[in-house]
Amino acid sequence: MTDLLQTLSTLKRPRLLINAARIGTADYRRTPHLERHLGDLSNLTHDTALRLLMDIELDLNAQRESRMAAYSVARHVEVLIAMMHEARCLRDATSPAPAPA
Repeated sequence: MTDLLQTLSTLKRPRLLINAARIGTADYRRTPHLERHLGDLSNLTHDTALRLLMDIELDLNAQRESRMAAYSVARHVEVLIAMMHEARCLRDATSPAPAPA
């Protein structure tokens, strides 16, 4: 899991894409958004979802860099939004609980 988060932290994307995705996380709803990109969500953990989303994002980024006509900036931002949310959930699930005061 931490390897996945480490890999995610090393991604370099244009600032405009990242800023748009950060803004979009406020309206993110896991079920409808992930179903649109991944299909069936039964038994889909945050780390599995993040891994699948990262594969999709790598393909979208390759399309962007190649200036392919099929590239969709809107879809790229949606996938980045989902990645940010899933990474946050994964971090929250793996971080130790605070000690009681």
